Amino acid sequence: MPSPGPSHLPGLTFERAISDEFGISWVAGVDEAGRGALAGPVFAAAVQLPPTGDRQHDILARLQGIKDSKLLSPKARERYDAIIRENGLAYAVAYSPAEFIDQHGILNATRRAMTEAVSRLVPSTQAILVDGPLRLVSLNLPQWPVVRGDRQSLSIAAASILAKVGRDHYMLALDERFPEYGFAHHKGYGTAEHLAALGRLGPCPEHRRSFAPLRSKLF
Repeated sequence: MPSPGPSHLPGLTFERAISDEFGISWVAGVDEAGRGALAGPVFAAAVQLPPTGDRQHDILARLQGIKDSKLLSPKARERYDAIIRENGLAYAVAYSPAEFIDQHGILNATRRAMTEAVSRLVPSTQAILVDGPLRLVSLNLPQWPVVRGDRQSLSIAAASILAKVGRDHYMLALDERFPEYGFAHHKGYGTAEHLAALGRLGPCPEHRRSFAPLRSKLF
């Protein structure tokens, strides 16, 4: 894989290199959101952006400022989510629920969500860039793991935003069903507020019982 070089914003260095080396047009970035949470699904998204061609300059201008979703405010993520959906060549979002996570483990659940997102892309992708050291073994596609890829690859960064916003919307809806847990605030992560609610109430059906501290308690 190429080195993207120093930059404060992700670009298309990886996507262009793969497109040029293998003579392909469709390269997708893949990322997830929610792996470390105590409740709710793990979400994944796949995004294809044109590494070359007439549309590239215009689309890159519209996506200016996109970066790792963790470095953006909720308002900025929502704004970029809409921009990606309007201008991305192709995108898809999928998730694995808490029940699947408990049954199969978080890594298998993450791979499942990522694989499903990639499989939903239209047009189908020809290669993928995956954030972190994950390999989607069930996909017969050229693929490259990119550590801290959401800070280097624009398509991975875009996928990180779609996954994060999709999961946040899910957790806001979950807050309406179980308002006593405060999901709207912590989105299922192990904050002091969330742990205190668990201590008072025990888990709801959306909690991951295989995760500590839930695993160590007899709920």
